[in-house]
Amino acid sequence: MGRVMAKYRSKLPQLGGELFLSDGGIETSLIFLDGIELPYFAAFDLLKTKEGRESLRRYYMPYLELAKSRGLGFVLESPTWRASQDWGQKLGYSAEEIAKINRKAIDLMVELRDRYQTTATSPIVISGCIGPRGDGYDPGNIMSPDEAQHYHSLQVKVFRETEADMVSAITMTNVNEAIGLTRAAAAAGMPVSISFTLETDGRLPTGQALKDAVLEVDAATKGAPAYFMINCAHPTHFQNVLNVKEPWIGRIRGLRANASKRSHAELDNSTDLDAGNPAELGAQYGDLRRLLPKLNVFGGCCGTDHRHLTEIAKATAA
Repeated sequence: MGRVMAKYRSKLPQLGGELFLSDGGIETSLIFLDGIELPYFAAFDLLKTKEGRESLRRYYMPYLELAKSRGLGFVLESPTWRASQDWGQKLGYSAEEIAKINRKAIDLMVELRDRYQTTATSPIVISGCIGPRGDGYDPGNIMSPDEAQHYHSLQVKVFRETEADMVSAITMTNVNEAIGLTRAAAAAGMPVSISFTLETDGRLPTGQALKDAVLEVDAATKGAPAYFMINCAHPTHFQNVLNVKEPWIGRIRGLRANASKRSHAELDNSTDLDAGNPAELGAQYGDLRRLLPKLNVFGGCCGTDHRHLTEIAKATAA
């Protein structure tokens, strides 16, 4: 099928229950910590220059070194959250150029994996990251599942022909898009994780409860997602909705929380980076790991960097 065989596509190692780390908030780190301009939050745009690719390498390296030093697995998310057709068009990319830059992103991930993966006990899973067609905070015009499948299948098909082991749908704001994207991945034979954006009340931006969203996606796709994740919210926003002993909780395997307790509206309008308290965030991840039996994939979202992930690694491994 692909140019080269993907390492873990047929058997994702994170489904075994061992601890896996991922990266933090790539866009907020590049903008606020590295002083790089990212139009439309599009980190993929850096892949077009040598300097840009070097910035991305520098971004990922501390996370990979952390996982390696602790003997943990790692889910290496490509910087392609915005690398779909509509967003690419806004930056002047043709459909062909967008496909090419997605391939280039996975090539960089392969290079990093080959440099840092040392043993079978610390596998590095390459994930093709896919973001929403619209905004990651606001559901906006909600597509039908069929429209979403058609839209996202373009990026999924590119990843299928690379060494990507899986695709991750990050900051999904509504169930229709999650269903469509899951179907696109299933049709391409790619494992997929679905990560929902949550608001300060622990619900999706559409107002739907997380439980209902997980159950609806599973029902519509015959349980096709490899697992579900939560992203772009602070643990204090959603811990209460997870404190239940119900079967759907076992579908939540991953977490990419915000460093900040601010709402999405406040984050959208802020000119500074609220990095919160890394040690406190780590402790909250540790609490959630004890609460959720299957939770084992840990990254960060807005405002988090390798300092937060260091604390998260300590607390979740404890």
